[in-house]
Amino acid sequence: MDRKEELLIFEKSSCGRKAYSLPELDVPEEKIEKLIPKELLRQELDLPELSEVDVIRHFTRLSQKNFGVDTGFYPLGSCTMKYNPKVNEEVAKLEGFTDIHPYQPAEEVQGILELLYNFEQYLCAIFGYDAFTFQPAAGAHGELTALLMIKAYHESNVTPSLRHSTTSSLRNKIIIPDSAHGTNPASVTMVGYETVVVKSNGRGDIDIEALKNAVGDDTAGLMLTNPNTLGLFDEHIIEIADVIHKAGGLLYYDGANANATLGYCRPVDLGFDVAHFNLHKTFSTPHGGGGPGSGPVGVNKKLEPFLPVPRVVKKGKNFELRAQNFDKAIGKVHSFHGNINVIVKAYAYIRSLGAKGLKEVSENAVLNANYVMNRLKEHYYLPYDRICQHEFVISAKWQKEKYGVRALDIAKRLLDYGFHPPTIYFPLIVEEALMIEPTETESKDTLDNFCEAMIKIAKECEIDPDLVKTAPHTTPVRRLDEAKAARKLNLRWLRA
Repeated sequence: MDRKEELLIFEKSSCGRKAYSLPELDVPEEKIEKLIPKELLRQELDLPELSEVDVIRHFTRLSQKNFGVDTGFYPLGSCTMKYNPKVNEEVAKLEGFTDIHPYQPAEEVQGILELLYNFEQYLCAIFGYDAFTFQPAAGAHGELTALLMIKAYHESNVTPSLRHSTTSSLRNKIIIPDSAHGTNPASVTMVGYETVVVKSNGRGDIDIEALKNAVGDDTAGLMLTNPNTLGLFDEHIIEIADVIHKAGGLLYYDGANANATLGYCRPVDLGFDVAHFNLHKTFSTPHGGGGPGSGPVGVNKKLEPFLPVPRVVKKGKNFELRAQNFDKAIGKVHSFHGNINVIVKAYAYIRSLGAKGLKEVSENAVLNANYVMNRLKEHYYLPYDRICQHEFVISAKWQKEKYGVRALDIAKRLLDYGFHPPTIYFPLIVEEALMIEPTETESKDTLDNFCEAMIKIAKECEIDPDLVKTAPHTTPVRRLDEAKAARKLNLRWLRA
């Protein structure tokens, strides 16, 4: 179906105000067959007949079997599984947002274009950048987009005679720390760069000497998660930026953990040229469940010409989507304009809290994490005993060495106490890692209950380690062979 036919169908559907199937559009059947190949036309399905009440009960039972942030505490480190205020959902469900279509003329969707324009100004103010793209659909997609812009920038500055050369004068290496998100090296590979890993020091920061030895004429840039996956703010971040810039590279800031620094620190002020941020983690949605997400990328003036198109621009009192006059743009990285529904929720979140409220978000995230860390560090090994940011990493190293209990066993035992386990075995540089993020939305009572459960499990490891090794004991399904379960799925209905 070409663009003209799509517009015809869309026009007949009242500009998205009601969803019609093709037969309801009063299009002659022979015309439909010409537009759509016969093998792609929907056929009648022989589906079972069910009453409404049976369907409702089925899906209600399924929902009750799920563990969600609305029903319990999710201490997943790195994921920021926090409560999502329902007002954001209500705003995103307004008909003016849900009943529009990306093919509508700009004059019919001025409301959402104005929201996108204003939201870009908000993010620029919060994080310090000159411009943003909202096209990336998640954090890893933001990484990819940022690296594509870094690559385009370097290619635009290469001497024409060397553009197709394979010499080291062409920058083709990206430096990342060994504590990085796993998506970082994957994104580096996808854009055709080579990953150079530098080790962390005993404080959990990048080893400066190792970094200096790694940079060279072939350095395209550095990817740094800050605070990092250990939940620590790198103490040498200004020096790190200076080393990379002096080598001619660019700095990319993985802003996945931005809920630790809102109102206190802007990546651009630290020297970072480009950064992505997870709206679904920092502001609303929340993260998880397979999406949708949103990973906007902010850039300084140096990289602004390379932003994806189209971009929302203001012309007088009106707003429009413009792709012209952006000759250096990397093109599109997402169909249409990104996950608008997630953007609307984040917009509502920022408008609800304001500058003071966003600062309190970070204060509470950091306070909660340090409170839980200090309660647990006497019972579990703490590899980096320093003030953390929004999350921290403890280890079951003591339990493994003394009683043969692993991080996995502790995670399984937590299920018996009614808690979703934290992230385990990540980051990889910590043996038997338990990565915990309380988030800013949990009460002290919830955190105390979680700490008490963790402390009880630590004592069980001493008294009855087999109890922990064979957990869980209260769930419908007992301990599984994880490797086998991933390859031989058993989806039988289990009645609790």
